[in-house]
Amino acid sequence: MVARIKTVTFSGIEVREVDVQVQIASGLPSFSIVGLPDKAVSEARERVRAALHALGMSLPAKRITVNLAPADLAKEGSHFDLPVAIALLAAMDILQVDEIEGFCALGELGLDGQIAPVAGVLPTAVYASGADLGLICPALQGGEAAWAGELNIIAPRNLLELINHFKGTQVLGLPQVDSTIHTPVYADLADIKGQETAKRAAEIAAAGGHNLLMIGPPGAGKSMLAQRLPGLLPALASDEMLEASMIHSLAGTLPDGSLLTHRPYRDPHHSASVPAMTGGGQRAKPGEVSLAHLGVLFLDELPEFQRGALEALRQPLETGSVTVARVNAHLTYPARFQLVAAMNPCRCGYLDDPAQCCTRVPRCARDYQSKISGPLYDRIDLHVDVAAVSPLDLTVPHRAESSEVVAERVRMARDIQVARFRAMDLAKPVRTNAEADGVVLETIATPDKAGRELLEKALKQMSMSARGYHRVLRVARTLADLEGRDEVGRLHIAEALSFRRSMPGTALSR
Repeated sequence: MVARIKTVTFSGIEVREVDVQVQIASGLPSFSIVGLPDKAVSEARERVRAALHALGMSLPAKRITVNLAPADLAKEGSHFDLPVAIALLAAMDILQVDEIEGFCALGELGLDGQIAPVAGVLPTAVYASGADLGLICPALQGGEAAWAGELNIIAPRNLLELINHFKGTQVLGLPQVDSTIHTPVYADLADIKGQETAKRAAEIAAAGGHNLLMIGPPGAGKSMLAQRLPGLLPALASDEMLEASMIHSLAGTLPDGSLLTHRPYRDPHHSASVPAMTGGGQRAKPGEVSLAHLGVLFLDELPEFQRGALEALRQPLETGSVTVARVNAHLTYPARFQLVAAMNPCRCGYLDDPAQCCTRVPRCARDYQSKISGPLYDRIDLHVDVAAVSPLDLTVPHRAESSEVVAERVRMARDIQVARFRAMDLAKPVRTNAEADGVVLETIATPDKAGRELLEKALKQMSMSARGYHRVLRVARTLADLEGRDEVGRLHIAEALSFRRSMPGTALSR
């Protein structure tokens, strides 16, 4: 007799079903796992053996074979422990075979029989709901699985509770979703003195989901602005919460029993490698661009990042997804993020400061800024110079708008965009102006006569690419939305052009 239960493995964000089959047959005592298991799966033998021993049970002195089908699909991760143990208990006649066949299980076993949290519970729950299966998962993640909707969920704390539940001596209740909204505390925009142009750029970026690059000397407030940007963004919609949370569940960074309610903010160190940025590695996981999906990816000291890591951003910035190609697999992760970057004008940072003049002008600036390639620079919608603030200005009392006030304007502009794109009934969903392209962009952002004349003149003088032209239109559309205007006018085009700089290192860049 063969006992079996379902579990899953992951290919990118795609959930692949795995059939765990256990057979106990006559022969020399052995315990083998077949079906392309990785090291973590192979070690499940010892964890399962120890967990059963903790319950006072021992494995039969027979030949035990665990098959993970399909056999040509690579299996990796510690979440195979629980399904292997359940199928083994059924093969030992401790559990009924017909009772477990309608379930999908995942979880890691401790040596004492405790069931530890694992990555990927939320996407597994969504898959189980669609496949009309029940789900067995760790108790700490029962609330996370409950977000998948109506689903028969068993969430035991240990293996003994699970056995007692199936035998009817202990009934485990259905876990409940944690509907508590955990509002993060963001720093206030009012804390920043001066930098009105940079604040305006941050508001525009938040309102339309635009990419932003800030260039200025050390201590000018670039990082402070970036850290306050998430406080300007609206909370995730219900469908966006599930979409972003599934990625963080796969990465194992989702808070226990809850979903992401606010947009993610990622700020990796400049030593991050290409796999760390885009995903992949020996055990493929989502990278920073995917963990920032529907949120902000902040890259401080942009030229200090590896050239390969920066160039890897070009595809996801255009398509909203990243494909990791490996010899044995091609994995695709969502990556619709908002890039916010900061950099110094040169390596020493004091290119325009007469008090601390750079001794290698202009070569210092040219060499430093040339680390940013033209194609990547062209994909950034807003370029803003952040000048140094005088220490005397910091001592003067000031009255600045708070993040709450600016966030309300951003929310109204975002609501306009959501309603507009929903009314257009597009085949491919568009959430913000930054995602609009082609016919959609021409439909929503065609300027009036005066705006068109100004834009045509700027195209000739600034040697703007077709991509740059479209990004000016997107920013202008956002400026009109912030004012509640239906038509893109000359002033909107002019302000959008003011945030468009030529490639660093060229004659027109400053």
